Amino acid sequence: MKRTDDIADRIRRLADPRPILAIGTALWAIAAVVVLLSGDRWDSALPVCVAGIAVGLLGSALFLLQRRAARRGRRGAQVGLG
Repeated sequence: MKRTDDIADRIRRLADPRPILAIGTALWAIAAVVVLLSGDRWDSALPVCVAGIAVGLLGSALFLLQRRAARRGRRGAQVGLG
């Protein structure tokens, strides 16, 4: 049973989107800081960095809303987010 529990725990950990959302948003924020510090050369990349941050925050917010709805037992919530 130990091996089965170990595999289930590993699958659960790999399926969790929170670390990926946090890392991706942080990388976009770092890229935005680099673009701001580099001056005029990369000025056109700043809107892309801001859009990446916005998408990461939106994805995090949607995940948290769906997880809260799943924990409350709402009918339209996704399954398996608890």
